[in-house]
Order: sequence, then C-alpha cells, then structure tokens
Amino acid sequence: MSKKKTELILEHVLIESVAAEGKALAHVDGTVLFVPFAVPGDIVDVRVYKKKKNYMEGLVARMVQPSPDRLEPFCPHFGVCGGCKWQPLPYPMQLQAKQQQVYDQLVRIGHLDVPEISPIIGSDRTEYYRNKLEFSFSSKRWFLPGENPEQIPEEERCGLGFHVGKFFDKVLDIKDCHLQREPSNAIRLFIKDYAVSHGLPFYDIRENKGWLRNMFIRTTEDGQVMLILCFAYEDEALREPMLEAIAQAFPQITSFYYVINTKLNDSISDQECVLYKGQEAIYETMEGLRFKIGPKSFYQTNSPQAYKLYSVARSFAGLTGKEVVYDLYTGTGTIAQFVSSQASKVIGIEYVPEAIEDARTNAAYNGIENCTFFAGDMKDILTTDFIARHGRPDVIILDPPRAGIHPDVAQVILAASPARMVYVSCNPASQARDLAILAEKYAITAVQPVDMFPHTQHVENVCKLVLK
Repeated sequence: MSKKKTELILEHVLIESVAAEGKALAHVDGTVLFVPFAVPGDIVDVRVYKKKKNYMEGLVARMVQPSPDRLEPFCPHFGVCGGCKWQPLPYPMQLQAKQQQVYDQLVRIGHLDVPEISPIIGSDRTEYYRNKLEFSFSSKRWFLPGENPEQIPEEERCGLGFHVGKFFDKVLDIKDCHLQREPSNAIRLFIKDYAVSHGLPFYDIRENKGWLRNMFIRTTEDGQVMLILCFAYEDEALREPMLEAIAQAFPQITSFYYVINTKLNDSISDQECVLYKGQEAIYETMEGLRFKIGPKSFYQTNSPQAYKLYSVARSFAGLTGKEVVYDLYTGTGTIAQFVSSQASKVIGIEYVPEAIEDARTNAAYNGIENCTFFAGDMKDILTTDFIARHGRPDVIILDPPRAGIHPDVAQVILAASPARMVYVSCNPASQARDLAILAEKYAITAVQPVDMFPHTQHVENVCKLVLK
C-alpha cells in the first residue's frame, strides 16, 4: 500500500521579480521558486507541485498580502485561460520585464557583444489589439472550480474558446475576450448558441469525432471582417443552414469561408478554403500601401505595432535606393514592399504559396515593380545558385518563425556576406542562437525590442548587423 504524498505548502513567500515564460520568481531557503499569475511584491502561500534539485514550481494557494502594484484583472477568464497572464502587472512593469528578457537572452545567456539595448517600444493599445484569433470547438469543455460535471446537462458540456494551458484536448468556453474588437465576441457566441440549439455535434479532440472543429476571425483597422469556419467532414444539409444563419445575422462579414478538414490536426495551411459569401480577401493599409489578407495569409496580428516594427526594420536597413534587398520569410510581402521605394530590387522568399500569391497581388496593386517573390522552403530556395542568378544581396532582412533559421540558411547568408542585415524575431532565445552563428562575420550594432502582445510574456526584437 503506497503512502499518500504530503502536500507542500510554502507560507508567506515574497514574490521578487518576473521570470521566463511569464511566471514570477521567488527564493525559499536559497531555492528558486516559479509561480504563475503572481506580481512582484505579492506575499503569498504557495502550493508546490514540482520540486527539483535546483528549483520548484507552484501555484498561489492564498494571497496573504497583494503587491501595491497589483491590478485587478479585466478579463473574467483570467487565471484559467492560457493567455494574457500579465493582466495584474501594470503595463510599464510588463515592458520592463520584456526589456530584461531581451537582455537576458542576448547578453546574460547568449554572451553576445551588443550595444546598449534601446528602450522597448510599447503598444498604444493594450486591449482589443489583435486582428486574428482562432477558437476551438470541444464536446467536453473545461469545467471550472465548483462545477459538478455530473450535474451539468449534456448541451452545456460543450465549449467554444481557447485551449487551457498545455492541455491539447481541454478547451475553455469563452464568454468575453478582450483581445479582438467586435464583432468578434458576438460572432463566436452566435455560432455557439446556434450549434447548441440545433444539436450540432462539437468535436471531441481526443477521440477525433464530431463535426464542428475550429474557427478563425480576422479583422482590419477599418472594420473589415473575415470568418473561416472549419468542419471535420462535409454535411451540406447541416452546413448550408448554419452558414446562411451566420451571414444573415452578421451582414458586416466581408469575407466568409468554410473548410472541410478531415485530417487529425486543425491547421488549414494545407486545406482548401471555400468562399461561401463576400470578397475573397480583406485588406490592410500601411503608409498608403494596401496588403491583401487571405484565409491563409500571414500578417502581424497587432497592426499598429506592425507599422512601428517595420519602421524600425527599414531604419536599420539604412537603404539609399541602390541596394539589392533579400526579404526572407516575407509572408505576404509586407516588409519587402514597405522598403521597396528605398531599394533597387527586393527579393522575397516565403514557405506558404498562397502568401506569395498575395504578395504578388499586393505588389501589382501598389504599382511596385522592383519586388520579386518566390515560394518554397527557405533552405531549399536560398542557395548559392539562387544568389548567383538573382544577384548578391547588399542587405538581408529576415523575420523567421519562432524556431529561427535553419543552419543551412545561416551558412548561405554568411557566404553571401551582405553589408548589413536586419534580424526581426518573435523569440529572442532562438534569435540569440542564430546571432551567435552570424557573429562569425557580423557585429550587432543596434537592438530594438517592440511589444506586439500586451499582457503576455512575448516580445519582438530587431537587431541590426554590420559586416565586420
């Protein structure tokens, strides 16, 4: 007969600072303790759920004395939903923590030689700043504390919202989200109510059964709306009335798509998006340039901050009008076109073919003739032969995914040896790793963090590199 493990409660712990992954940090008897949802200055009792040799992790069991800096969270889902973990943290303190994160990754951990890091550029809008959200359907929603699953009717067991923490099969039913402006909440709530009232089967993520899978809402600064509704299989008899009801309830939807996704994951990058009603795309503008955003297009999810981010990148590029610029991981060609008026020629490369088609369409609409775009895996396209055919770059701008750049790509870049590079990253850790490789030939001469995602630990960082 096994002994029940004794619960470890640490009393009157003083939270000292903000740590990695959005957690707070304290020390207990010389051991580091990580606690989510805490604010520096809080005094709390902590229930430890993980104890290792060098650190512990725990949850707040009781708030003994809140920090004088602590704010009341504005979202009713705070603490359960996996997003916006820093709501109790004043925004200036969030910016300070992100500034420190960039320093830690590049200097303290990465041991890179960098100049003084410029003060982070904050977001003017700290709520309703996202232009894209994805919501998941679940036949077995996350139950809140105090809810007894056995007493909840079947029709109230389903949910439409965000995944909880690190649980792939747990979805929190969202009532009111502060990340995206209306009609985002209204559309999601209408769709859920319609599905429940008509007995439509929500997806069982673990069993891969059910019909309603996930949905995307995209918006623009001037009020355009795109809705993408994804089904696990085709059922026209159910689908048509539902789509028509949504279209009737929300005539302001600019572009309305649906997807029949029979595979096991929810990604639509390899799926056919069928236009049900409205225009094929929505459009965002920046400095007089228009950018087409289709159902699969990548576009920075905080549009006003994207302008600030791209302005930094253009400034770091130091263009005079004579340079050949390579824009790697170009997406819909936003940065490429943003810098095109100050370059001789711009080459954009992106993995998603649909994004490249949008980039070409955007360039044509904007009357830009010095941008050429290519679709394919970066390590396969960006080769020494490619550079020989299209010209050696004077400047390279790269904005890779969170994983950073492939080692082969780094070697081709080093071989091309452009005079300057601008590295835009959403992950300072992978950026620091890549910069250590590029440091063979390049010096980092400027570092500028930009906050794209208030109330989260995520931060964008831009580095300027100059050939030694």
